[in-house]
Amino acid sequence: MNRDTPYGRSAPIEAEIVSEIPRSARGESRVAPPPVHPLAAVALLVVDNLWNLADWAVISWLVTVPLAFASVFLPTFLLHRHSLGQSRAQAFGWAALLGMIAAVPFSVAGTATGALLLTWLGINHLSARSKR
Repeated sequence: MNRDTPYGRSAPIEAEIVSEIPRSARGESRVAPPPVHPLAAVALLVVDNLWNLADWAVISWLVTVPLAFASVFLPTFLLHRHSLGQSRAQAFGWAALLGMIAAVPFSVAGTATGALLLTWLGINHLSARSKR
């Protein structure tokens, strides 16, 4: 293909140098972050699966239920408040929800309802990150 003009010279090429391509022009789709911080979800899984241990369930529920709630509530509240920058009310809401799930005296993660709940909370986001 010859780019010569009828007079034997090439046509001028106009170009603009751009230092950075804006995000909107890159064509990347922005993925919304999971509603729960991944470390909070891991804390929920760990404490929730402690209900599978026979020794954990034998101890008085007056001690284990509040302990399970507190051991998920506190880190979730702090993670959501400081890492995700949520308001106190939002962080409290997520921390209370995950704390109540952990305090139920059986392993919620081992049920079909638990699997759906954990998927909704963003556990699948962790597996997607590990594949990268």
